[in-house]
Amino acid sequence: MTGKNTGTLPRWDLSNVYPSLDSPEFTAAFAELEQRTEKLQGFLQQTGVDGPEGVRKGDFTFLEITDGYLERANAILKLYSTLRAYIWSFVSTDSFNTAARKLLSQLEQSWVPLQNADTSFTAWLGRHADQLPEALEMPGPSQEHTFYLQEQVEQSRYQMSNAEEGLAAELSLSGSHAWSRLQGTVCSQLTVEFDQGNGVETIPITALQNLGHHPDAALRRRAYETELFAWKSVEEPLAAALNGVKGSAITLYKRRGRTDALHETLDQARIDRPTLEAMLQAMQDSFPQFRRYLRAKAKRLGHTNGLPWYDLAASTSASTRSFTWDETVDFITTQFGRFSPHLAELAGRAFERHWIDAEPRPGKRGGAFCMSVDAVEESRILCNFDGSLDQVFTVAHELGHAFHNSCFKGKTRLQTITPMTLAETASIFCETIVTDAVLSQAATPDEELAILEPALDGLTQIIVDISSRFQFEKEVFERREKAELSVAEFCDIMLRAQEATYGDGLDPDFRNPYMWTWKPHYYRSELNFYNFPYAFGQLFGTGLYAIYQERGQSFVSDYENLLGSTGMGRAADLAARFDIDLRSPEFWRSSLAVIGERIDRYISLGLS
Repeated sequence: MTGKNTGTLPRWDLSNVYPSLDSPEFTAAFAELEQRTEKLQGFLQQTGVDGPEGVRKGDFTFLEITDGYLERANAILKLYSTLRAYIWSFVSTDSFNTAARKLLSQLEQSWVPLQNADTSFTAWLGRHADQLPEALEMPGPSQEHTFYLQEQVEQSRYQMSNAEEGLAAELSLSGSHAWSRLQGTVCSQLTVEFDQGNGVETIPITALQNLGHHPDAALRRRAYETELFAWKSVEEPLAAALNGVKGSAITLYKRRGRTDALHETLDQARIDRPTLEAMLQAMQDSFPQFRRYLRAKAKRLGHTNGLPWYDLAASTSASTRSFTWDETVDFITTQFGRFSPHLAELAGRAFERHWIDAEPRPGKRGGAFCMSVDAVEESRILCNFDGSLDQVFTVAHELGHAFHNSCFKGKTRLQTITPMTLAETASIFCETIVTDAVLSQAATPDEELAILEPALDGLTQIIVDISSRFQFEKEVFERREKAELSVAEFCDIMLRAQEATYGDGLDPDFRNPYMWTWKPHYYRSELNFYNFPYAFGQLFGTGLYAIYQERGQSFVSDYENLLGSTGMGRAADLAARFDIDLRSPEFWRSSLAVIGERIDRYISLGLS
């Protein structure tokens, strides 16, 4: 890829990481991971960290133990994350690749001793926390990892015994992780028979979902109905998977002394409950303005009873502009350059060096993501490009993640552990850059409408739909504590959550009871309530963008420093650098007000 092509969508290339899954280099890296892990285990046993009493042995000082652990753990985590990214590049794009899936299972086995080592070190650190302040005064790895060590001390109170944590880690491979893999495999391999006008053909479910953008209203409805039927055909195994994942999470949070399933997620997000409650309340208060948008869009499409689900992504504009991959590459790179040369350079490298897999195809996972490949200090991006403006925004969004990763250059793996709340900062920011640029180029009201609409569609998903997902997951956890839930119960909870959030913005006869089936986030036991950080990132990124518009180029260096620090501070402390109070509902309302102005503009275009 050089930024120009002949119409073929790019696939990513990771040959600069390892030549292939069966190459000597890959095999050697796998063996090195095992050797490094064994040496770490030996170090912990030698020093007494991994022992019955957790006391120091021999002449090892507290500082020597912490420094030694940090150096070894960082090297292992860098190697492990690289191996996982490489294997995942095959699994996520070709779920029929049984060799890659087997290697992923083997790699996950190697994660168990790493988890056990982390558990032992964290427990030991908690028991000797009184010696930490003195160690942090000494130059070296411990001082450089002050935030990580302090956070580990805090989290040590929520650990089971080392033996119990070790057993939980081993059981997760055949428990929650296995359920998660089942969901991913079922969804990625699901295909449907569908006629788009040229005869019936077999297409992946992701391609069917993309037809929500199709200009033919009757086809959109048929695609929606076909999709619901497809999910119904696999509803039982997916319900079993969701019950298994949530049941495991409930057992573990209770045994670890957590308040509820949300407790650990808040700690992982590095925010407190007052911050989450302030944001959720502001989001709820904004529902009426989103319902105004949905009703206005429904009216444009000729609906009188709210917007049917199959028209959520439909266009009401007469403009039929779509984007080639070349146009997407040129436009994003140009707009990024107006903000920062560093950002434009990063995007250029991503496009030119085959960092992106954009082609929808059978066996490939839906949606989009960005992953860091630590060994080569690069990222890889997966998307399912269909030429829509929404997909242009998606590419910009994922490149934002890649830029965030690039800001970590020179930092260790433990210094870059970023909470989901802050992980969306750069992606939302980059998406906003592109959205504003497209809007500024609109020459007619209809062109502006064609731009505003997909942007507002995305914002509706982030604010309204994520609120529905939060409500869904909350009730699922509450009811799963008492018994497993049936397919009918999952669907009922989802429909009621959509009614509570979308309200009369949606046609009650055309909601989506199966949203729980294909969202992979529900099936990650270590990521309960995964979705609200996206709303946090959207509103935090929107707030930062408003500050950028006020400050101009003087903002850029502070912003890049913020991105490079997201693994080394709590969200509230990092936000305070820009005088943002995350516990104040006013901050969240101010970001939502920016979105409200776009909704007002959209509605006014219908009156002109």
